Amino acid sequence: MNTAPITYHSSPRKPTFALPKGACDTHCHVFGPASRFPYAAESKLHPGDAPKEKLFALHEMIGIERCVVVQSGVHGFDNSAAADAIAARTGTYLGIALLPVDVSDEEIKRHHAMGFRGIRFNYMAHLTGGASMDALLRLADRLGRFDWHLQIHMDNELIVEKAPGLAKASVPVVIDHIGRVDASLGMDQDPYDALLGLMENDHILVKVSGCERASRQDPPYADAVPFARKLVENFPERVLWGTDWPHPNFRADPPDDGDLVDLIPEIAPSAALQQALLVDNPLRFYKFEA
Repeated sequence: MNTAPITYHSSPRKPTFALPKGACDTHCHVFGPASRFPYAAESKLHPGDAPKEKLFALHEMIGIERCVVVQSGVHGFDNSAAADAIAARTGTYLGIALLPVDVSDEEIKRHHAMGFRGIRFNYMAHLTGGASMDALLRLADRLGRFDWHLQIHMDNELIVEKAPGLAKASVPVVIDHIGRVDASLGMDQDPYDALLGLMENDHILVKVSGCERASRQDPPYADAVPFARKLVENFPERVLWGTDWPHPNFRADPPDDGDLVDLIPEIAPSAALQQALLVDNPLRFYKFEA
């Protein structure tokens, strides 16, 4: 039995901001249960269970109708836990897989049938390393045949280095968590400038999730809001939002998901921007059933 501490808030408050009908959480995970879906031996994190039932309950409480479950590094290349969550909400939940860069076309087809629509690569010190840029671009050429995309989770210090290569990708590329910028450094910083420059390419999207990660302050993480808002206002059709539940590797006590939802009107200050961020963009990009 997995007795490790849970990584999510045990009793998040109901947010005051009402999400629009059809709102989508484009970034969350499921952990285990470890008794059924064991953690990968190479994973540095072995958290307490965060099963699909807890995720579904959170979504019902905050008003989420669609979701993209992102495979967590705790399960490595075995996407079974994410696939199990997707199967329980067929049509309204999709997924992003972790797969090796040399994955076969047959495996991509098999995962597509389960509801996966892209592959995530991590370039973070605490996670298993990602592929080389050359290998990533070769994979992108194959992913296009399946209408899949790349999702990139990278340390903010790597944005300048990787932006030129990602700009050449032949499929859409989604950048996680505002590029993991450090909000304490101010908006005039090389990583954020590189992210803004990368966004000038029409095939690049960014998730304005993770304000709590960008911030170096306590809730409501106000120092991170301008970074997310500028992306939403400058690139309204290529921004996505997610909870990042159950908040793995967070720096302190788990954030309250009600607080994170209530940041949305600060990030997207108009009803039109909120509709694009939460409903229209994910519906179009992930091709959910209308």
